[in-house]
Amino acid sequence: MKSLRFISAEVFVSNAEFARKSLSNVAHNLFPLLFKASYLLEQGEVIHDLVENWPLTDLNMGKLLGTTVDYQEDLSHRTCLVCLESCLTGLRDYVLNRPSPYVKRLKVVNLTGIKDAEVQFCECKKTMGRWARTQLLSKLCLELVVYLQQTQCNSGTFEISIDVLIDLFVTERNYDLVVQALLKKCCSPLKICCVAFRSDNLALQKFFYIIKLVDPSLLRKLEIVHNVRLEMEHLQILFNSIHFPLLMSLTLPARTFNVQRFTATDEQMLTNIGEKMGEMTQLTELSVSFSILTGRIQKLLSPLKTPLKMLDVSNCSLNHADMAYLASSFHANHFEALDLSGHNIPDLYPSTFFKLLSHSSSVLRSLTLEDCNIQDTHVNMLISGLSPCQKLQEFKFLGNPLSSQALKYLFTFLCELPMLKNVEFPVPRDCYPIGITYPIDDATLSRFDHQKYERVAEDLNLILLQANREDVKASTPLFGSYDAAVQETNNELGAYLIKSFKETLEKFT
Repeated sequence: MKSLRFISAEVFVSNAEFARKSLSNVAHNLFPLLFKASYLLEQGEVIHDLVENWPLTDLNMGKLLGTTVDYQEDLSHRTCLVCLESCLTGLRDYVLNRPSPYVKRLKVVNLTGIKDAEVQFCECKKTMGRWARTQLLSKLCLELVVYLQQTQCNSGTFEISIDVLIDLFVTERNYDLVVQALLKKCCSPLKICCVAFRSDNLALQKFFYIIKLVDPSLLRKLEIVHNVRLEMEHLQILFNSIHFPLLMSLTLPARTFNVQRFTATDEQMLTNIGEKMGEMTQLTELSVSFSILTGRIQKLLSPLKTPLKMLDVSNCSLNHADMAYLASSFHANHFEALDLSGHNIPDLYPSTFFKLLSHSSSVLRSLTLEDCNIQDTHVNMLISGLSPCQKLQEFKFLGNPLSSQALKYLFTFLCELPMLKNVEFPVPRDCYPIGITYPIDDATLSRFDHQKYERVAEDLNLILLQANREDVKASTPLFGSYDAAVQETNNELGAYLIKSFKETLEKFT
């Protein structure tokens, strides 16, 4: 529902030429209202001029685009290229435009509230993801430094200092540009303040260099994901040399830990890493997927002084002792998101798993159990475990050998979970040829009866419809959930993998 104020703002900004000429006569407290209206209508020129003449002390994208009194729809998931590019170039021109710097009040620009999503509703159909935002902001900061050095500007221009809070995304392709922008930070009126940092496709030496430049004392989220060859000894060096006092979320590359080749030195190293993580008193989210941590999960997590709210230990080869620790630990009552994919839960540790679920049921919002060998005979047991999880919003169980009949039975129960919004279910086992083995390899994954699957999917959605649960989105993303970061940099990721494969072949020959 739009308020009369918002409808009036839409009318005002819909005529871009008139709006831009009239901004000098607009009351300062109306700028946020006009910003959201302009963003909704993709009026890039108006957005640019609004930011260039911003009269307030802060510009918070999350608050401006989120739910407001005048218009409840949240626009922070729209990463529209036209709008975001206009916003950032408007910020550059805020520094450069001629009016006296004494009337300039802007001190903080917060870009962290922008959320990358799979589906975009903007008319231009072009997006500016996290990597591109990192690229453009770094470029504009450097341009400002060069311009101010080469031009005789008003002396007050050099006194402008604006902290720009951003989630940086650095790969090999934009590394040099971002490094230069961080090195020139003291000279630029726009100060890059990194709140979250993601690194993909980056040499280890470069990662260690840039992570010190971003000011680790400000970091709340650190993601070291694809093709950063971080191993346990490197992780120990990182934690011993750099302090992360505000870090809340840590994602490590696949196979960072491998206890199959542990020595006594490695055991001590793991203990040291656990202790260093324990010193991060804000840490509540941890992802160590595809590491081999058999029998060592307690050693890694027990030093933590604050409970984890999110834990991803998918494909970590956990044994019964590991699951028993998780179920009995003080973390269990606080898990809001849990990923145990890749573990044979029904056969290895059903009782401890359900004990873990019962302890976290009052707060659990997201549960992922992909490739866990959940079969038709386990559905009643699964329903029993999920029944107390009344706050569950997301349930993903791709890759499990369930029949279409079992899925229908399970969906009938899922309709009873009042807060459920997203379900990712597997292609039914009976849609594949007889004799299919699980887990299904990538080459076989899409070789199923698509027509039969569509009929089953329609039946499952009908179950939701008949239960008045149109709010639940049910889907089968064959190759995993959408990852905005991977989607944005998939060309670079592919090129890096081909290069790595070529180098491996050359070494082999």
